[in-house]
Amino acid sequence: MTKKKVYPRLSGILLHPTSLPGPYGIGDLGPEAYEFVDNLKISGQKLWQVLPLGPVGGSNSPYQSYSSFAGQPLIISPDLLVEDRLLSPEDLSMIPSLPDGHVEYDAVRAYKRPLLKKALENFLLLPDEHPLKEEYEEFCKKEAEWLDDYCLFMAIMKANDGKPWYEWEAPIRKGNKTAKKKWMKMDAVKEEYTFQSFIQFLFFRQWSALKAYANEQGISIIGDIPIFAAANSADVWANKKLFKLDKDGHPTVVAGVPPDYFSETGQLWGNPLYKWNVHKKDRYSWWMSRIRAQLVKYDYVRIDHFRGLDEYWEVPADAETAMDGKWMPGPKADFFNVMREELGEDLPIIAEDLGLITQSVHDLRDQFDLPGMKILQFAFENIEDNDFLPYNYPRNSVCYTGTHDNDTSSGWYHSASEESKDKIRRYLSTDGSHISWDMIRCALSSVSRMAIIPIQDIFEDGSDRRMNIPGVAQGNWGYRYYKEQFHDGLKKGLREMSEIYGR
Repeated sequence: MTKKKVYPRLSGILLHPTSLPGPYGIGDLGPEAYEFVDNLKISGQKLWQVLPLGPVGGSNSPYQSYSSFAGQPLIISPDLLVEDRLLSPEDLSMIPSLPDGHVEYDAVRAYKRPLLKKALENFLLLPDEHPLKEEYEEFCKKEAEWLDDYCLFMAIMKANDGKPWYEWEAPIRKGNKTAKKKWMKMDAVKEEYTFQSFIQFLFFRQWSALKAYANEQGISIIGDIPIFAAANSADVWANKKLFKLDKDGHPTVVAGVPPDYFSETGQLWGNPLYKWNVHKKDRYSWWMSRIRAQLVKYDYVRIDHFRGLDEYWEVPADAETAMDGKWMPGPKADFFNVMREELGEDLPIIAEDLGLITQSVHDLRDQFDLPGMKILQFAFENIEDNDFLPYNYPRNSVCYTGTHDNDTSSGWYHSASEESKDKIRRYLSTDGSHISWDMIRCALSSVSRMAIIPIQDIFEDGSDRRMNIPGVAQGNWGYRYYKEQFHDGLKKGLREMSEIYGR
């Protein structure tokens, strides 16, 4: 008889580091991040979920990064650079006027790049035998597999006035070795390459220390892998044979999803699609490297759009909406069999199984004992019986009040239909005056092995404080909370509620 798995009951908060408070216009990996970890512990939480931590482009979306491996330099902490004596307190004395409750990304970039440049100047003045220099050299050797191409990619893009790689001149667009060597001889490229390498060192140094601290406090970190790579990324530029591209590097077909909960015309993401037959030939080596890298950064990893590994929505590159696509087969169980051989039987993976999901997706998830996601808001949008109602949850699942793509729970409730409002009030036995906390209680009391609460729901924030509106290109990803919001009363209430429900 097979022994039934016993899952510890855990709960935590969804908060991207950019959303932390602090004086530098964006949340970072410094003192406020450590205080947040302390607040998680005080609140009785065991999990911290973040969004992808890669360097972002013009949309500022963490799901459209220049690299699947690199870190976000904008969240490097200036305060920690002062502690390392790479900056002086005087270097931080002229902070521009930046908003507290929202990230103005362009203004943050304009402020932080010169600051990080100054840190590099000071770093280069250190003697060769300085521990930081030895640590840097070790980092560059260890991460060379992705770091070299990424730094060169970023340096050449800067030299090309920010143009995407598929608009570069042919030799370097194709990425041949002779062209790479030629570009690396240029002083401006060499200088930017060094800068990019250095700031990646800083990011990983600060993130590793923060993760170690969180783990010491009993907090595990859940990371997030976008299933697709961005078209304008070092991943695609350096690994063209793995993607469906034409001879000039443009995608022939792109990723998206058909109409679903979030959009009536579907979502057209525009990411190039994988040549899964090519990946299979080398046992998905690029993907396995990617997963390994994430499991160094995180304790658990959520695979965004898990369905794409079973089958994916393929849209012609010239289509105006995602409605014109078709389903194509993904790598299915073969992918996870290889992953188990490479990483072990118990995969610390969460399957984002939302949207239009077929039985084959459920079967793939369950075959490898992966927890899926349950969203409470979805339970009450459909007033009939549905899989998102808590009495239908399997134990091996993760319950969310909402995700980064949802409205806040308070905002959702106030814009919901009268039928939905009536159902949730009767289901939760509430008058709806504190609906966010009613939904938090519902998530914590569910049988799901994990319960995750977006921090906006703890604060009872409205729609104006949501993180993202899917299908809307601009104005997302800027949310930051105010330090005074996370007060002692909330911490005490969250701890007591978590303890009542065995979290």
